[in-house]
Amino acid sequence: MNSEVKTISSIATLFVVGLAATGLQGSEEPEESPPVGPTQAEIEASIDRGLEFLLANQNANGSWGSAHQTKGLNIYAPVPGAHDAFRAAVTAMGINALIESGRVESRPEVASSLERAETFLLENLPKVRRATADAIYNVWTHGYGIQALVRMHEEAVADGKTERAERIKRLIDQQVTLLSHYESVDGGWGYYDFRAGTARPSSSSISFTTATMLVAFREAETRVPGVDVPDAMVDRAIKAINRQRKPDNSYLYGEYLKARPMYGINRPGGSLGRSQACNIALRYWGDKTVTDDVLEEWLDRLRDRNGWLSIGRKRPIPHESWFSVAGYFYYYGHYYAALCVEDLPESKAVPHREMLAGVLLSLQEKDGSWWDYPFYSYHQPYGTAFAIMTLARCRTS
Repeated sequence: MNSEVKTISSIATLFVVGLAATGLQGSEEPEESPPVGPTQAEIEASIDRGLEFLLANQNANGSWGSAHQTKGLNIYAPVPGAHDAFRAAVTAMGINALIESGRVESRPEVASSLERAETFLLENLPKVRRATADAIYNVWTHGYGIQALVRMHEEAVADGKTERAERIKRLIDQQVTLLSHYESVDGGWGYYDFRAGTARPSSSSISFTTATMLVAFREAETRVPGVDVPDAMVDRAIKAINRQRKPDNSYLYGEYLKARPMYGINRPGGSLGRSQACNIALRYWGDKTVTDDVLEEWLDRLRDRNGWLSIGRKRPIPHESWFSVAGYFYYYGHYYAALCVEDLPESKAVPHREMLAGVLLSLQEKDGSWWDYPFYSYHQPYGTAFAIMTLARCRTS
């Protein structure tokens, strides 16, 4: 018997012994396993630690993030426009996290932080534009800005602040209009135009960028009365995502890679952090092919290959990990996975909530933050915002 056969035989023996020891061999019924997910108390404590980081990290003007922390290896970010977009987008995400934490009413310091952040956003969001002909990072600002404004509008309505609600609604309309200006000629949105730098971007659409906008649009239309996103623009975006959709519900990184469908980043391992966003975006807009089974398959993939996705986390060079995974897909992917879980029936949602909460609690930093990609000083607030919004959806009630 050669060494390989001996090894396999030994493993098989140990496996059988293990089955006997745990009572899983023969007719004996296995004992019921205790819950594997974090407790609700642990989730709330983690959210509180994340909030403490956001409160301590907030800039004096109410925003989060800056261009001050560099690493000598930074993404292309022409000043000042790129950083105006980054700061406003991260601030919008911070607002979402504060509101969804559920602590605004019970903790005055959270309410104060939210007020300062909202003041910054209302003043600066209307000014954000394309930085240069080739850098269109502002699309992220408009998308996450819309989501923040939706929540701010709901608060204003609940507080009876009619004039403020009307102002916010007008700003949502403006952000929708701006996204129509920056829509790709192919439909959908990208964040670079390295082709012609035309007024309406000549770049191809990027699957997850387009999905992000569609999710924001759906929230705006369903939660803010009177908001009307042009049907034709939505239809073009849906078609752009579907052109990038593969039979296994992995998605191309961008439409420019359509001739290379088996390129690493376009395979399931490369799509692991963006399939959730694309799936939920299509489902929100009525795509019946994105069934519960599709959502669960990709939630299971996220669970089973989480360590693989995490290999790219905190690496300083974008797309340097296997399957060209970039670090900034990590918490983004988990947030949109939480939206998928939220859209499942309760009976199916439980194990996926436990999985998401378990992953995030295990990765929280000592200072209470979460981060996945070194990005000036925007990475900790955006990672923390994503994590808090994800954990808020891991609550059982």
